[in-house]
This record gives sequence, structure tokens and C-alpha cells, in this order.
Amino acid sequence: MRSIRPSFSVRRGRGPRRSSPALAAVALASALALTATACNGDDKADDKPTASATVAGTGDGKIRIPDDLKKRLKEHGIDIDKWKNGAWKNWNKEDWLREANDFINPIIKGLWDPDRMRHANDPTKGVDDNDISGDQGVTDPTPQPVKAQAVAPPYHTSAAASGKVFFDSPEGHMVCSGTVVEDPAHPGKSNLVWTAGHCVHAGRNGGWYRNMAFVPSYNNAGKSAAQLQQAGRPEVAPYGVWWADAARTSQQWIDQGGESGGNGAPYDFAVIHVTPEQGNGGESLEEAVGGAMPVNFNAPAVPKVSSITASGYPEAAPFDGQLLYQCKDKPGRLSINRSDPTMYRIGCTMTAGSSGGGWVETGADGKPALVSNTSIGPVTSGWLAGPRLGPVAKGVYDSVSKQFAGR
Repeated sequence: MRSIRPSFSVRRGRGPRRSSPALAAVALASALALTATACNGDDKADDKPTASATVAGTGDGKIRIPDDLKKRLKEHGIDIDKWKNGAWKNWNKEDWLREANDFINPIIKGLWDPDRMRHANDPTKGVDDNDISGDQGVTDPTPQPVKAQAVAPPYHTSAAASGKVFFDSPEGHMVCSGTVVEDPAHPGKSNLVWTAGHCVHAGRNGGWYRNMAFVPSYNNAGKSAAQLQQAGRPEVAPYGVWWADAARTSQQWIDQGGESGGNGAPYDFAVIHVTPEQGNGGESLEEAVGGAMPVNFNAPAVPKVSSITASGYPEAAPFDGQLLYQCKDKPGRLSINRSDPTMYRIGCTMTAGSSGGGWVETGADGKPALVSNTSIGPVTSGWLAGPRLGPVAKGVYDSVSKQFAGR
């Protein structure tokens, strides 16, 4: 075992930021100081129960609230009609910190228009006073930066499963990246999207985000920000806007996750189930985009992985969030806590906005599969780290799949 103690500034993955440029600059400037050690990366998952958020969609753009949920909403004083008309903007403590199973996400038609999408930012922030330094696990040397490469458009052909996850937080319009994944309960007809836990829930000091929607193949033609200024919805969302009617992340993320990842980073993953904003004849998300990525919950240890490809829509400088990028690198190991699973880490210059984007590894059988997602990275960019998927991740995935198995 070889131990090294590198110091580096870390900020939680690549998701939304506040819309104000000044506030965004503050968010980028602050960071979490993290010190780790290197050794082997044997993973031991703590199989805690997961937490979920649901609301039933009809698939025709109309929302159907189950009677039991209506009762809970009434207990919280939430009126669905008022919610859709702007009451969701009231982020009081009771709403923001309410129990996970009381989260709702009613479809608000037309809310995510092209302008709102363009101005959504990464939700991740740095934190100055949350030092988790110390000898807490195994970490390989910091990888050399790998320059992110623009994916050739149309994205529907080059990376059909990739897209953007949009949502609202107390700080404004936010964005992450996501991946359409297979659903064992609905082969060939999946409505599941994989992303980061911090893209659906704020962690230990917050609650579920709101107005969550997925846009597959966002800006499919790869147009520049200037060209998109006058673009209509079909150009930025060629396969429609798909609203989350269920979301689930790990209980570890909810209990331990923080604005800079914190001890919850090894469990920073989530699965959302989506329904189309507009009726589409019952076509699933997988059918609409033409594919879905399988998920490998038994991915090989780092020494046996030749390379991993991470995809995402980075929006912090020098990127603008409008184009899809990828990084390919041989992974190393990063440990936040000795008792938690070791994370994958790769060199990559993608910045905020790429949070939740899928990490794909091609196995010995020659077939690609999702093995992780972007979770954390340094403020200055250069590398990214993602959780290594295991029993807890599979529990999150299976629970969402089973919830909709009979529908």
C-alpha cells in the first residue's frame, strides 16, 4: 500500500448555479479543501434504504395526483392549482425540508421554454468551512487533465442517451446532465433517466428540487449560443420535454450530502422516471430517442478498467452549456471516507453543468454500459470523480423500475 497526501480544492459535480453572473462568480471562487490518501479501492456498500419522490403522470401531459398524496399535500397546505401558478417559488423551511415522500412535481406546461433552459445554471457550490481533510481512505495520484472534446452533432446519432436535467431550487433555474437508461420492467420502452443525487435533492441541509424535467439530445444540431438566441423549442428540445413523475436517490446522499459533495459523494446518484409534457401516443423515452444505456452494478475494479468515457453539458467557463462534450481516460481511485466505496476519478476539463452525466465503460464483451456519473471535481477543473455503482445504486434503480412495473 502506498500512501500519498495530495491537497486540492473540490467542488461538488457539475450541475446548476445561480443565474446572476456575480453570484456565479462567488460560487466558483469558494471551495472545499480535501486531503486523501492512496491505497486499494475495495468497495463495501452500506445498503441503507433509499428515499423517493413521486407524482403520477398520465402520459398525455396531464397530471394525476393520487388520493393519498392529495391528502398529504393538503396537510402541508399545498394547493395544486396555486402551485402551478407560482406557489412552487415559496421555498419556506417547511416545504424545503419536508419529508422526502411528500415531494411533488406537477407538470407545468411550457415552463421550460428555450430562454429558461439557456439561463439554467449548475447547482453546485464550493464551501469554505466544511473541511473533511484527513486520512480517510485510498486515493491515487491526481490525474493529468484531459481536454473535453465536443461531441459531433446530431447528438441523437452520436450520443442518443444523453440529455439535460432541468429543475428549480431556492437560488433559481438549475441544470444537470443525464442519461437514458434501460428499464428491466419495460424492455425497449424505458422512461428512466440516470443522474446525480445532488441534481434531485440538496442533501442534508435541504430537500427535493422542483419542476424537474429531462430534455434528451438538447440542442441536437449543436448550434452555438448565438444561434440559439432565437431558437424555438423544437430546436433545443427535438424529442420533447419529459417531466419527472418519480425521483429516487440514496439515503446516504440525503443524510450526508452537502453543497460540495461531502461524505455523501460516493452515493451521489439518482434515478428519475419521466412522462412527456405533451401527449405522444404512448411512446416511451427510449423509443423516442432510439436507445437506452444498460447499467453495470458490478463494474470491474480500477486496475481492470482500460478507459471510461464521461459525457455532459458543461456550462461554466470556458463552456456555455449549449453543447455536449466527452472526456475519455483511464480511471484512478478517490476515497472520501475509508468505510465508503472508492470513487472512480478521471482527468477531464468539463466544468459545472456536467453533473450527473453518464460514465460509460466498454466491457470485455465489447458492449458499453453506464458505470458511474459525474459527482465532484475541482473548482479549477482538470478532473472529475464519480461513484462506483454497487448494491445501494442497484436498490435505487430497482425501486423506481418496480414502482412502474405494472403501468
